[in-house]
Amino acid sequence: MFTALDHIGIATQSLDESLALYTGVFGQEIELRETLESQGVEVVLLRCGEESIELLAPTRADSPVGKFLAERGPGLHHVAYRVDDVQAALNSARAAGIELVDLVPRIGAGGHRVAFLHPRSTGRALIELVEKPG
Repeated sequence: MFTALDHIGIATQSLDESLALYTGVFGQEIELRETLESQGVEVVLLRCGEESIELLAPTRADSPVGKFLAERGPGLHHVAYRVDDVQAALNSARAAGIELVDLVPRIGAGGHRVAFLHPRSTGRALIELVEKPG
């Protein structure tokens, strides 16, 4: 059901500082930059081989990423896996007793359908499921 690693999400207070590292030092190219107002986050996707690094900066303090940064500081936020059908993956996870953050998929960066599994059920790692069209 999980077909591949899709991306690693990293929370940061400053996209500009993080981009200086990832584009300037590591030489990665920006493939997408957008703001998801509904989630209170600005997202930058950087190509890293077949996968991506996703930099996340809050647009408001009460957003999930804003709260994460206030509690834990900058760093690894989540691991994302590609799935063929995000709703089917959620149903399977729920049937296996995994606590869901999202009961139904939502639209994430790049217009992809996404959903999250709660860290209490996944060894303290926030897991994102990503369904890409096609």
